[in-house]
Amino acid sequence: MNSLNTLYLSNNSFDLADVPSWFPALQALTTLMMEHTQLQGQVPATFFELPNLQTVVLKGNRLNGTLEIGPSFSNQLKTIDLQYNSITGFNDRGRTYKFDIILVDNPVCTARETTSTYCELPPSNSSPSYLTPPSKTCPCSSGQISSPSCGCAYPYTGTLKFRALLFSDFGNLTRYKELEQSLGQFFLSHQLPVDSVSLSYPKRASFEYRLLLDLAVFPSGQKSFNRTGISMIASVFSNQTFKPPKELFGPYVFDGDEYEHFSDEPANSKKSSIAIKIGATAGASVLFLLLVLVGIYAYRQKKRAERATKESNPFAHWDSKKSSGSIPQLKGARCFSFEELKKYTNNFSEANDIGSGGYGKVYRGTLPSGELIAIKRAQQRSMQGGLEFKTEIELLSRVHHKNVVSLLGFCFERGEQMLIYEYVPNGSLSDSLSGKSGIRLDWTRRLKITVGAARGLAYLHELANPPIIHRDIKSTNILLDERLNAKVADFGLSKPMGDSEKGHVTTQVKGTMGYLDPEYYMTQQLTEKSDVYSFGVLMLEIVTARKPIERGKYIVREVRLAMDKTKSLYNLQEILDASIGLAATPKGLEMFVDLAMSCVEESGANRPTMSEVVKEIENIMQLAGMNPNAESASGSATYEEATKGGSLHPYSDDSFAYSGVFPASKIEPQ
Repeated sequence: MNSLNTLYLSNNSFDLADVPSWFPALQALTTLMMEHTQLQGQVPATFFELPNLQTVVLKGNRLNGTLEIGPSFSNQLKTIDLQYNSITGFNDRGRTYKFDIILVDNPVCTARETTSTYCELPPSNSSPSYLTPPSKTCPCSSGQISSPSCGCAYPYTGTLKFRALLFSDFGNLTRYKELEQSLGQFFLSHQLPVDSVSLSYPKRASFEYRLLLDLAVFPSGQKSFNRTGISMIASVFSNQTFKPPKELFGPYVFDGDEYEHFSDEPANSKKSSIAIKIGATAGASVLFLLLVLVGIYAYRQKKRAERATKESNPFAHWDSKKSSGSIPQLKGARCFSFEELKKYTNNFSEANDIGSGGYGKVYRGTLPSGELIAIKRAQQRSMQGGLEFKTEIELLSRVHHKNVVSLLGFCFERGEQMLIYEYVPNGSLSDSLSGKSGIRLDWTRRLKITVGAARGLAYLHELANPPIIHRDIKSTNILLDERLNAKVADFGLSKPMGDSEKGHVTTQVKGTMGYLDPEYYMTQQLTEKSDVYSFGVLMLEIVTARKPIERGKYIVREVRLAMDKTKSLYNLQEILDASIGLAATPKGLEMFVDLAMSCVEESGANRPTMSEVVKEIENIMQLAGMNPNAESASGSATYEEATKGGSLHPYSDDSFAYSGVFPASKIEPQ
């Protein structure tokens, strides 16, 4: 909390409570926004002494008593806005303050007539005025605009919308100059066709965004951008490749305007006129031959139309009869051409081969923006079924969660089946549990990886539309990013639940032995609780570092037989992974085992939901002295220390462990 500098909690349904006593301990705080949050009592004068404090907005609460700012308030204060509260007095100690104090609609202002400035709203035109200064005045014509470097051109325009700011002094124009310089340096270093940028008209905003800034990007060496240039610029904003100065600006989006002045537009009217004349002459000649060549002409036109359709429609090669379904319905993913992926992987070079297995190979690729991607390429002799390929594309393109691997696109041409994912550098959880990756997983890291995977699966069950049952939860399908955050992967066997299928779906049994829900295996009725069972097996694998079926022994049965709740660590010392750190009993380990065993109950009705699993893991983390909402999964050892000596590629053979169809028999895994 010592490094917290902005706190936005407005419009939350908190219980009625006094102003938190820990506010004065936030030494780095610059901005506090808590409108309509049920705060009551008095704001302590010591709060205003925080050295970096600039803006305090506590409108619409139940604050009362007399406002005391104290003699030692921060010299950076700009605004104290306490409108719509129950404050009855203000002790200004005879001072004249250089910052705004707003007590409008408090009893101190409404109970008696007053001319005090704090009972009036500041002027509405207080937003700062900023416009990138040109080097000199340069008149332009034909609708062109002068750039800061005095060149007339058609710029690409739009609005930068910032969700959060690390400053509240909107009148300090150096903030905008720094952003402008950062944009210019970024475009130059990435060799984009940009001459200069201009920022203008910053506007305060509310609700979703805090600051709006008009942006104009001017082309280099020409009067307008071509289509490739506009695409490259839009891409660096949409992919967040450009990072604004992190000490000033938080997350943002760019809302680009439609561009109408492409330099690679079709030929101008003069050329068009010449083309018409030539076409007319050619038409007269064709007319003479039309009767003779009509059959050939019609045939060629038909073939040309088919070829044009295939080139313009990225799904033209999708054969709905052979591929078990219609064209995939995509949201957020794109179709890559084979030539693009060939270029990004340096012709699928051996140096970019980062894994292989029964499905095929995985290659590392680099997009023009510099972003790394993972390309999963099926072997010709072992391609995934058309239905599974289509399912994975549709499902992954529709889900967006930090604990679910992101699908960027796919390729389905030249007889290829390729899926393009975000690059997840630390491979699978299985690699780390087995020691192959060189990453040491202590108890805290295992808890954070578990809660991340649980959150991803809970999202699929309860927030995805329609809900999704994964059907293949296992350690090789949990990937770890550069900060060891867990991401649920591999949706080839997943099953969406339609409105007409609430409760369960009767389907052919698919999954991986050892993780497979016995109830689903016996009844062929698939529910979300089938994933819960697999997750319970995964939890046991996490604390034992053993595969579900090892030397003919089934981990669920082994834990159940050895478990004795009257003894320390439930008498599981021989089964638990010693690298967790069993010398000092890990806090919450027994609760973790209890939760895992509740997930693997024989009857699905007795298993918890994934949202209940998430809550229980968060409780265990708090018991272990951890913050369940921490971003990374690093534990007591440093990440650098833990990864030393790791030589395995992140996409190893084990990440392609067999998942498939099982016969409808009555055998339970032993």
